[in-house]
Amino acid sequence: MIAEELINHMIPPLKPKDSAKKARLWMEELRCNQLPVVEDEKFLGLVSEDLILEANDAEKNIADFDLMGKRCVVYGSSHFYDVIKIASDNSVQMVGVLNNEGKYIGVITVQDTITSFAQSAAIQIPGGILVLSMNQIDYSLAEISRLIEENNAKILSSSIKEDELDPSKLKLTLKVNRLDLTPIVATLERFGYKLIARFQETKVLDEEKGKIDMLLKYLDI
Repeated sequence: MIAEELINHMIPPLKPKDSAKKARLWMEELRCNQLPVVEDEKFLGLVSEDLILEANDAEKNIADFDLMGKRCVVYGSSHFYDVIKIASDNSVQMVGVLNNEGKYIGVITVQDTITSFAQSAAIQIPGGILVLSMNQIDYSLAEISRLIEENNAKILSSSIKEDELDPSKLKLTLKVNRLDLTPIVATLERFGYKLIARFQETKVLDEEKGKIDMLLKYLDI
């Protein structure tokens, strides 16, 4: 899924000459606390409700605020993972989207991105989740995939991040299309892989909440 497909067309951009009062009214109507600011198709950044409240001047122009997220943009062809990373790194709730000419074409909210993630095939297909810890030098998704496929299972999705406590290690999170993870775990451990967590999905209602909670925790949003 690419960024252009996630644009929220219900969120209009503010102009620098617009007032803080107008921004507050739009935020109340749209039930959000950040809005994009655009001039001549150029993304200038985001204005937040906190900035407006701190100024305590309803007639103040948006141009007079020190906007946040000035570099929080992606191109329309960017993967939705890029949207999540930029939003997380900059602690913003939305990211601007540019076309190939660098012109503003819309905005994506973190909530819309998470919703789309939850509706993806990898999330909807029943399965189990494994979290492995390993040295960076030992990481090979091809090898791990081969071991999993030997147990008549396939990897539906994967994500990797550096271990916060040891930069030389990685944490690899895998979702596989098997509810019973026991044989897969046995195979991985036999080949020296360290399992630090496992989640075997059993209830549909718990699945969705659990996966979203895990995603938010992983992204530190």
